[in-house]
Amino acid sequence: MVKLTQNVEVAYEVEGTYSDPAGSTLSHLGLLDTFDPRSVEMNITPVPSLGQSTDAHHARGPLAVAVPLKVACQGTGWQQLLGRAIGKTDVYGSVDAPHSLTTGVDSIALLAREGSDYTLVTGVVPNEVTLTADYSAGGYITCEATCTGFYSQDSTESNANFSNDDGLLIDDYSGVAFPAAPTADPLIPTDLTVSYAATTDADGLQINRTAGHYVEIGERYMRIYDANGALDTGYAQGDHAALLADGVVDLDHTDTEDITELVAVLNAGVTSSATANAGSSNPQNLLKGIYRMTGSSVDIPVALDTSSPQDTTLTSLTNLKTISLKIANNNTPIPGKVTRGDGTPAVVEWLQNKSISRGKTDITLDLTMTAEDETLYDKYVAGTTIPLFRLDFGTSGSIALTNGTITSFSRPLSPGGEIVDTLSIKFRGSGDIKNFSSFAISADWSL
Repeated sequence: MVKLTQNVEVAYEVEGTYSDPAGSTLSHLGLLDTFDPRSVEMNITPVPSLGQSTDAHHARGPLAVAVPLKVACQGTGWQQLLGRAIGKTDVYGSVDAPHSLTTGVDSIALLAREGSDYTLVTGVVPNEVTLTADYSAGGYITCEATCTGFYSQDSTESNANFSNDDGLLIDDYSGVAFPAAPTADPLIPTDLTVSYAATTDADGLQINRTAGHYVEIGERYMRIYDANGALDTGYAQGDHAALLADGVVDLDHTDTEDITELVAVLNAGVTSSATANAGSSNPQNLLKGIYRMTGSSVDIPVALDTSSPQDTTLTSLTNLKTISLKIANNNTPIPGKVTRGDGTPAVVEWLQNKSISRGKTDITLDLTMTAEDETLYDKYVAGTTIPLFRLDFGTSGSIALTNGTITSFSRPLSPGGEIVDTLSIKFRGSGDIKNFSSFAISADWSL
């Protein structure tokens, strides 16, 4: 019998603790393009000795698990991969979102099913994730991830009870139903709208509260903190549903459809005064970052298309050919000895990814498009930034990229052909306090 890739399905479970899934629920990852849960490298060190073979003895080193994975943007699996590459933020209560880049490591467990055979990989951490849409070739929007894994183990039991198998993983999915595939079609390039802002209103939103307080702006949430780094209880929820908790504002709520409405929410029941200087602008167009109140006031820029006359509508790119958004985390594997199991003797392994330390992140947006005007080229030549790029997936959420610098630009000419721009942009966030560069990227969906 010939095995076909279409017979392989993958489900995921979010891990509360690295490499330790609860074994209580599974969600379908979506339509697979490429996937290899058995990409395992045994690090062997040859030890030469007398005799004919130069490798008379092998010293076994850490076991390294890699998980190359590519899925169509279908269901929520791609949001988990992309969102955890950005990082999980506990925005308020039990609401987790890819609000900004984080230092923490967020992992998932992957359960692959091939007929009645199962493979479980725990501690799957997205290191480099690339979202790609090709408007010329068509097809699906895809999310490709290069991940590390804690350990990979197979089960021959139809109920995927790994606790009965010899090995390191003691996880039991026998009582968990394998989820059905998403019914909605995968996203296609025309489902994605890409827009940008050419300029800003430097004081689009002004807040006067208390010196030392600061404001954090993400794609979906605004959070206001006091000087001690605690959410500002002066902004109590009260009667405003847009105030989700003390100091936490939903920027995509019916009570905050423009900055004028946002000001009304901020000024209700608190001894501060907020002013809207870009009242008709969408609050989600506020520049993502962290801003400090100096002398009890803070000016937060809002992205605009043009400043004179003021135009708050972002410019949509209607001539795109390809788009590629890459999130590259400089993660560091920490090898170590792991003892698991309840048998005699216990299972002991040296693992390359016993733990993961998350480093800094590079955010790169690559575009190719039919040349239309000189706006982006002029910014490239002048060395000025693009305040805001937004990738809008409609009901599937959006991604904001803040303060982009065009690092390369080309416009080759060919006889009888169209003129095509190719450019690469890197982002650095906005603000003047704490780790404001973590808002180089922010997404609007839940994890």
